Amino acid sequence: MTMKPRAKKYRIRGSGSANASSEKKAETTKGVSGEVSDAREVSVEQEIQAIRKEGLTGRQLRMARRVAQKHGLNATSDFDAVRLLRAKGVDPFQRSNAILPTDSNTDGAVDNTQLPQTVPLAKTNLPSTNVDAAGARAQAILKIQRDIARRRRRKLLLLFTRLAFFVLLPTFLVGYYYYKIATPMYATTSQFVIQKADSQGGGKISSLFGGTGFATSQDSITVQSYLQSRDAMLRLDRDYGFKEYFSQDWIDPIQRLDPDATNEQTYKLYKRHVILSYDPTEGIIKMEVIAADPDTSVLYSNALISYAEEQVDHMTSRMRADQMKGAEENYADAKKQLDLAQEKVNSLQETLQVINTEVEVALLTNSISLLEQELLQAELSLEELQSNARPNPAKLAPLERKIETLKSKIQEVRGKLVSSSGNDVSVARRTSELRNAEREVKTRTMMLEAALQQLENARIAANRQTRYLSMGVTPVKPDEAAYPRKFENTILALLIFSGIYLMVSLTASILREQVSS
Repeated sequence: MTMKPRAKKYRIRGSGSANASSEKKAETTKGVSGEVSDAREVSVEQEIQAIRKEGLTGRQLRMARRVAQKHGLNATSDFDAVRLLRAKGVDPFQRSNAILPTDSNTDGAVDNTQLPQTVPLAKTNLPSTNVDAAGARAQAILKIQRDIARRRRRKLLLLFTRLAFFVLLPTFLVGYYYYKIATPMYATTSQFVIQKADSQGGGKISSLFGGTGFATSQDSITVQSYLQSRDAMLRLDRDYGFKEYFSQDWIDPIQRLDPDATNEQTYKLYKRHVILSYDPTEGIIKMEVIAADPDTSVLYSNALISYAEEQVDHMTSRMRADQMKGAEENYADAKKQLDLAQEKVNSLQETLQVINTEVEVALLTNSISLLEQELLQAELSLEELQSNARPNPAKLAPLERKIETLKSKIQEVRGKLVSSSGNDVSVARRTSELRNAEREVKTRTMMLEAALQQLENARIAANRQTRYLSMGVTPVKPDEAAYPRKFENTILALLIFSGIYLMVSLTASILREQVSS
């Protein structure tokens, strides 16, 4: 066992001086205590002594300590950190901290590549205390600033290159299409509202609570949906050749429709060229029809407006027909029943040979009264003759026969009023039948009047339900193309491409940060 030699004293700048002082004090204490070190410790101390003789600066020692901490080496001092890093093959004074190559070449020769090291100084050639530290620091700072500026210029150049490729170039292509290739499109605007007929009759209060003349929003939405439907597109194509018009060769390829395009592709183009909107506050439907020439644009706009009018008429005609159908059927049935009742009365009058039963009853009653008066006179005359002591038989017999005849006649007339005999119908029965028939006529007459009133009310209600299309803004032939909007669309394309590039860049940066961490 050898005694651990006492460490020599060196002057070291920076934080290394403090470490050297503490290390010297520890070694002195060990020497005083009489501890004995093994060969490994002596070798370590010798390596550290050799490192001290290299004349390392405080900045280099601090860098070595940081590199050692980064590699997970437990160094007792800055010199020990340099020793441990060199033993591991790491250069503590390089920015990249590359691992020193220790393997031999393929041909068996040993790689003599070495990292830069400080030149050991002789004992008489100690570092001067008048070192220009400010100048060295300024040079290092200048070097760092130049490196940062160079990297910034390189990054800016890469950024501008990416922006030019992913943003400016697509924007230029879009602008070139809108300014040089795109076919000018003409737009014809129109506005119309669906109204209902004014209420018929009624006073000021009823008109006050009757509402406005605008139709319900359901009718307007229904018409708007119809104009935007495939049915309207097919009808426009069938009447005016919508598909054939947009398949012409002078239209640019992006807006052109293939000659063998399907109805679905034609409908997509139709929705882009027929734009409708509905304002629920005013009840106005706004329509914009776009075509490659102004005449066709006006033609298509007028055609669609006529389709809308037919749709409105179709909706209201069915409603009016449903309301009028029941009322008309009730009126016709009431009139038919009245005719049957009147025919029954006429038939009874012809069969019974009676115009008015009340007149006939009055005649029979007067006849009975006259016969009763004559009977009363005959009975008085008979009593007067019988009051004589010797009545004249020649006068008495005729008078008695007359009384009997009057009685039988009165009985016969009374029988006509209340009883029937043979084919003759009693007056009471004929009166009852005629009164029933006349009552039926009166009832049917009242029912006919009620049906007529109901028919009139239904006609008024149907007129109130009438819808019609009122034009607010009529289609006018445009004299200037409205589409494409060259400048606006180019700026919009620039914003869209910029947003896409920004989102992709942020996503890539976040992913790179997550992977590197």
